[in-house]
Amino acid sequence: MTGSSRPLPPHGRSAGVTRPTPEDALFRHIVAGMRNGVLAIARTGEVALLNEEGYRIFGVEASHDDLGKPVAEVLRAHPDVVRQLLSAFELHMLPNRAEMRLRPSGKVIGYTLAFVKDDAGEVAGVAMFFKDLTRVEQIEERERLRDRLAAVGEMAAAIAHEVKNPLAGIEVMAGLLRRKIPDIPDAQAVLTDIIAEAKMANAIVQEVLEFVRPIRLQVEHTGIAEALHSAVHLADTKVARGGIVVEVKVPEDLPQIQADHHQLTQLFTNLLINAFEAMDGKGRVGITASTMQQDDGGEGREAVRIELQDNGPGMASEVAEHVFDPFYTTKAQGSGLGLAIVRKIVDAHDGQIDLRTVIGGGTLIRVTLPVVAAGSL
Repeated sequence: MTGSSRPLPPHGRSAGVTRPTPEDALFRHIVAGMRNGVLAIARTGEVALLNEEGYRIFGVEASHDDLGKPVAEVLRAHPDVVRQLLSAFELHMLPNRAEMRLRPSGKVIGYTLAFVKDDAGEVAGVAMFFKDLTRVEQIEERERLRDRLAAVGEMAAAIAHEVKNPLAGIEVMAGLLRRKIPDIPDAQAVLTDIIAEAKMANAIVQEVLEFVRPIRLQVEHTGIAEALHSAVHLADTKVARGGIVVEVKVPEDLPQIQADHHQLTQLFTNLLINAFEAMDGKGRVGITASTMQQDDGGEGREAVRIELQDNGPGMASEVAEHVFDPFYTTKAQGSGLGLAIVRKIVDAHDGQIDLRTVIGGGTLIRVTLPVVAAGSL
């Protein structure tokens, strides 16, 4: 969810000459003494604040001239950090408690981004709050996570083995019984409900398996148009579209990207299913794609941006901030894993996903994927 911080203090080359107040001095002492790194940039991309812990984590030598310099110049060794900061101004929901590996050191940081707003409430900059996940902390945390995922994976496998087969048996036997008593409407209705519930339970089990299973990308040159059209067809087989019109506009010269075609199809299928279920059989979903250059302070990174815009009911902000959380759902029946799987696939491709929605004004989901896979750079 988007955060905010206090207004940027007027200092650095881009600010006017202002006499520091006792409040400013206290603020600077607090930030300087923090055990976490703090980095803030103005909307123009200039460094407004970087504390000592931040310099240490980034492995950059501190200089009094850094304030007011372009962040790409101060952090020239960390283009991934620069790209995250500069692209934040285009996002509505900023990364929270995310992780990033710094190159070439291989150090891992945990970070949160927040908008810095001025007295008028306008976005004046972006702040990054980050922590050095030391080797011991990193290993311990990953071991705990691995143990939790392993336990969930074992549980999911047990569910798949112990539950899926009986569910299939229930479905088959209910179908046979329904054919044997065609002249009893009440029994027919009950058996139809049994079959539907068995299918739903089986689908939930399958989604849990997909979520806990680690993603191993089969990277190949993939066409976005092909993945989108496959997703539209697949979504139609999983949920009733009704009168919803889907319009896909992809330029013919859109470059192929290095990605897992199957995973991208799953990503777009889940997004379409979510839209279809929210729109109640009427409305329009427009899908567009375009190329863009992600700013990292250097030559930049070529990426493809896919936008899915619907004119459905939209959602409240308190719902929007949780839609990508596992097991969160507002539906009477559902696992709450569809959009969590979407985010997992986007993260696996080193991409970004953003959501903008207004109650009664539809929802826009923007997916940005690099043209060249990170491991190929």
